[in-house]
Amino acid sequence: MANPFAPPPENSGQPSWSPVDEYLWHSCDILADVLEGQVARRPIVATTARLQHGDRALAVGPGQRMTWRALGSGRYTHTNVVAFGSPGFVVGSLVGSAIGNSARRRQAARDAQPRWVVDGIGEVTLTLQRLHFAHAAGLDLDWRALSSIELAAPDVFQTSFIDTRGSQTTVRVQTPWASLAFALAAITAFPAHPRLLNRGWLPPDFEQRCARVGRPCRPAAHLALRSIGA
Repeated sequence: MANPFAPPPENSGQPSWSPVDEYLWHSCDILADVLEGQVARRPIVATTARLQHGDRALAVGPGQRMTWRALGSGRYTHTNVVAFGSPGFVVGSLVGSAIGNSARRRQAARDAQPRWVVDGIGEVTLTLQRLHFAHAAGLDLDWRALSSIELAAPDVFQTSFIDTRGSQTTVRVQTPWASLAFALAAITAFPAHPRLLNRGWLPPDFEQRCARVGRPCRPAAHLALRSIGA
């Protein structure tokens, strides 16, 4: 399984503590409170998301939604040209029509290929029960309703689910809270996920680096494994 935290080939110029590290540190602190039953002691997190009874907002931040889909169906309009006049004019009209049809056919074929399409930027709220994305193309992901989850990058949470039309939909939510989203979803509904079992939702040396910079990190990865009996 690919490591989303793998450093680039040249990393000598990287700072010892990055914004990603800061979010990971807070993610571990939040998750530790969740797993130790201490959520009530945390300050109230302001959010516009509607909370179900017994739910609790844990983190809020910026986000971007992307959906794996095609832009078109592969169909295009074929134009038939009937030309009258000199032979040169007729030939030119037919050639121009053929070129236009060919271009539309190629564009339609490209549009029929699935790709990651950005659907919008909004606010992400993580709760005990779900991920809420506030946007016109809104998204409410109940952890227990998800078909699959993955941490595609340190800031990209990927999941698939059955939408309201009964179709399988795959989306990515780019947010600095991606690792927390993955951990919450995995503990709730995917306790045997390889990335949870091998602690791959955190960099392998994260706790050690936290200690080196004087920011001891709570053992959220260990607590997560203990919560699922691993």
